[in-house]
Amino acid sequence: VANPTNTFGADAAWTNPAGMTGLDEDQIFAGFQAVIPKVEFDSSTATAGGSDGGNAGNTAFIPSLFYVNKLNDRTRLGISLVAPQGGGVNYGDDFVGRYQTSKAQLAAVGISPSVGFKVNDRLSVGAGVSIIYTKFEQNIAINQAALAGPGTPDGKVRIEDATDWGYQPFLGLTWQATDRALLGVVYRAEADVDLEGDVNFRNLVIPKPGLNEVDISWNNPQWLEAGLKYQLSDKNFLFLNGGWQDWSEFSDNQLEFAGGTVATLDRQWDDTWHAGIAFAHLERQENGYTVGVSYESSPVENEHRTFDLPVDEIYKLSGAYFWTGSKQLDYSLGATLYMIGDAEIDLVTQGVRAAGKFDSNYILFLGGTVRYRF
Repeated sequence: VANPTNTFGADAAWTNPAGMTGLDEDQIFAGFQAVIPKVEFDSSTATAGGSDGGNAGNTAFIPSLFYVNKLNDRTRLGISLVAPQGGGVNYGDDFVGRYQTSKAQLAAVGISPSVGFKVNDRLSVGAGVSIIYTKFEQNIAINQAALAGPGTPDGKVRIEDATDWGYQPFLGLTWQATDRALLGVVYRAEADVDLEGDVNFRNLVIPKPGLNEVDISWNNPQWLEAGLKYQLSDKNFLFLNGGWQDWSEFSDNQLEFAGGTVATLDRQWDDTWHAGIAFAHLERQENGYTVGVSYESSPVENEHRTFDLPVDEIYKLSGAYFWTGSKQLDYSLGATLYMIGDAEIDLVTQGVRAAGKFDSNYILFLGGTVRYRF
């Protein structure tokens, strides 16, 4: 929750480019995270039978890298490499909700040059642009029994290697309101995603559709975040933040198949808001710890939720310990737990109803960082 007021690490190149002006030397900051989800659906209705899918979450390992260069007393240049978006589910081919999704995977990697400028001793501004590579894949079962008669096995359609290069500008500022209070604001613009991929069919006994390519488009939301860092004492700091994300713009997903067939999926998503609070203790500029909690509202009501994006409200708990190894190097280890709501679902897809909720739905992030100061 301290990101909008980050003035002490090279990761400010991504979190708030204005905060880079708080760095008095060149700096490299590298991180590594293990993402360990547990996503288990418990069905209450499954008119076509099937399994609950077990743990549908996919464990992933995500690196990140940031660099800030002190160009002069007022100007900093930065560059970052992060995965700003991603996730996936794999329920298996026999899943009760297979006619909507049996597997879905989204990954995005962005490289972001940025610049920060100190206007005066209290005000700094910054800007950057994220150049983002996005990849999406999805498997959906085809209910051939509804078309060819009872006992006909499922077919499958796969959307594969759907990729896109896009960009997302961002702006930031920091303002030292008092000797103890620092305010930070970050705005990220809306980003258009227009994926081009292949469509493949498997195990069909019905006539194969004449489709082999697809364009998938949506808008990633603009968002605004503000934060406050307040120095309680020489060793203790309080962080507050809150923000808004325009997820209603993501709601309309358009699929255009080769041959001119166009389909629009309205997910009926809403805008979201989030808020958090954190505490940091620093001992003699050598070691310390942080703890924090935050909340993020759900972008979708229960009646509109789907199996490919089983999102709900999120409560986050986080903690980290950091220490100095030498005059140039320091380290940190930390963990964040996302506790996601039940994400109730009740869908009728291809004439089949699947309903229930996720009785285990959380994501654990474990990671560490290394910072080198020139």
